[in-house]
Parts: sequence; C-alpha cells; structure tokens
Amino acid sequence: MSIVTSPQIHATEPGEVIDAFDAATRAIAGLRSVDAVLQVIVDQVRPLVGAKYAALGIVGADGEIDRFITSGIDPGERARIGDLPHGRGILGVIISENRTIRIRDLATDPRRYGFPPNHPEMHSFLGVPVILQGRSIGNLYLTERADAVEFSEQDERIVETFALHAGIAIENARLHEQVQRLAIVDERERISRDLHDGIIQSIYAVGLSLEDVPELVRDDPDEVERRVERAIDNLHLAIRDIRNFIFGLRPELLTGIGLAAGLAAIAEEFRHHSMIDVEVDTSDLIVEPEATTTAHLLGIVNEALSNVARHSGATQASVRVDGDADGSLSVVVEDNGRGFDRDDATSLGHQGLTNMRSRAATIGATMNLASDGTGTMVEIRLPGGAARADERDALT
Repeated sequence: MSIVTSPQIHATEPGEVIDAFDAATRAIAGLRSVDAVLQVIVDQVRPLVGAKYAALGIVGADGEIDRFITSGIDPGERARIGDLPHGRGILGVIISENRTIRIRDLATDPRRYGFPPNHPEMHSFLGVPVILQGRSIGNLYLTERADAVEFSEQDERIVETFALHAGIAIENARLHEQVQRLAIVDERERISRDLHDGIIQSIYAVGLSLEDVPELVRDDPDEVERRVERAIDNLHLAIRDIRNFIFGLRPELLTGIGLAAGLAAIAEEFRHHSMIDVEVDTSDLIVEPEATTTAHLLGIVNEALSNVARHSGATQASVRVDGDADGSLSVVVEDNGRGFDRDDATSLGHQGLTNMRSRAATIGATMNLASDGTGTMVEIRLPGGAARADERDALT
C-alpha cells in the first residue's frame, strides 16, 4: 500500500479549525457521555477536511470494534448496512501498526477487506489511530474527499488532532467513572459511619430505655407508659432518618444547626434514653464553627455519650465547650463511670472509636482519651480558623 500526497484543494480557514477544536474541548469538559463527545468530534472534523463520511471506531477487550460513531450517513442508511465493522482490513492495519494511513483509492488497495451490501461507495481515505496511554484503541477515519482525489497533509494533521481529542474524551470518561466508583465507596463509608453514630445508637438507646420495663410493670405502670411512648416516638424518628439515608441525606440533627443547640438536643435525647444525668456547658463558645465542623463535632459527642450509656455504668456525664476568639475550641465529654482499659479499646466499641477519630481527623482536630478507673474523658481539640465560612469570607 502506498501513502500518497497531492496539492491541497480544500482550504480550511484557521477560525473554522479553532471553532471545531473549541466545540470538541467543551464537549469533553462537559462530562457528557463518551458517545455524545465522540459524535461531536466526528461531526466537527468531517466538514473541516471536506469529507463526505466520517467514522470513529473504538476497540473492545476482545480486539474488535464495539463502539462505532458515524457522520454523514443517515440512520436509515446505517441500518441497511448492518453489523458494525470488526476492525479488519485497513481499519485493522491502523490499529495494529498504530500509524496514520492515507489512500487515494480504497478499491485498489490490496489490504482492503471489502464493503458489506448497501454500503456507500468510498475511494479516498484518511485514517488515524486513537491513542490511549500509548496504545492504539481504535481509529478515526474519513472518506470521499469532496473536492479532491485524496486527502492532504494538512487534513492529516487536523484529523490527528481530533483523534487525540477522542483519546482524551475516552480517558476522561474512564476517569469520571473511576471517580464515581470511589465516590460510591466513600459514600458507603460515610453512611456506615453515620448510621453507627446516629440511627444505630438511637435504636440501641431505645432498647436500653426498655430493658427494665418488665420490672416496672407492676411497681410503676405510669413510668412504663411514658417510656413506651418515648420509645415509639424515637423509633419513628429513627425510621425518618433511615428514609433520609435512602435518599442520601444526613440526619437533621447533624446538619443545619448550631453547636450549642445541637449539643442540647443530643443531651436531651441521651437523658430520655439512658436515665443518666448529663450537663452541657457551652457558655464559653465564642466563635460558632462552620456547618461541616459542627456536624462532625455533634457526631463525636453523640458517639461518646452512647459509649457512656453502654459501657461506663456512670450516673453522671457532662459536655463542656471551651472556645477562643481565634476560633479554636475544645469539646470535652466526661463521666463518673468505671473507666476502661486503654489496652482494650474494644471495651468502648472499636467501630465507635474509629468513627470518632475519623471525624476528628476530617476537621483537622485531635482526639484524646483518658481514664483513671473513676471515669472517662474524651477531649476534642480544634485549632483556630474554624469560624463560619461567611465570617472567613468577610476577612478575605
């Protein structure tokens, strides 16, 4: 097969090339479906080089073309042609040899594979490989130069650039799919953590509040009625939060609420469920943290108090917030229970501690645990610069 050249007849204006490149780039950047982006590419390149037909074939894992985008052929004509090309003949040569091929007349080329019935007549040909990570994964080719017997070197350069765009589009789509998969994994971890910190803890607390109901049935039926009513109400809240998670929403307690109000709500729920007295002191909170920081702090406190209820045997607990004008603050949760063995972190619930440390790390805080046999202290220290986003914006 010979690669031929001839004087250019079809003159392409620089503005036309720039506009076509811009359209292809915008399609790629818009994260549209890969087929839609490839369609933009073949539709843009075809008139630039004066071709009657254009096609872009992408090779699948089996080595045959599994994605085929055309331009210049109407849907009815394409349907009559039948199956997609398999990547044999000239198309296979482009892929296997990873190089551009220009042909004056396909009908006389010895490596042609032939056309199926109802395929339009094609003579002049320009095909370039689509490269991804140094490997040819397909080809972009054009046929039937409208005002010349063959495609020119300038045509070749233009098509090679659009083939590069096609490779970028495919890589972009693959990366986007990978990001989506990673986002799904991350979202699963978040939901698992938030379910543990919120809904599971709430359901567990309901169970705690009902544990001694059988003993109270005879002695204090009024208290039994109150506890059952509270349990039903809190189970309804848990059901609501589960529905929120199904739609990807966080529990209302952990978003859209200030730190002081959120801690007060958590403490009130804790008192109802555990019958442990808890005091909350937020009088030293000077600068309100931003919403994301607040959500994580509330999640940590909720988990810490749940550990108090489940493991400490405490009768009293406290939550204290100390803040400075620079936005730094500490949140301390203490109880008067039996404490725990630091060498056996599972006594506080391995997943719970992992979630608490993860939340602290996410907001740039440190978490310290202390226990001396007469109680446990959990301290979260947040450095300065955690003011609300609108306050930070006002300073910049």
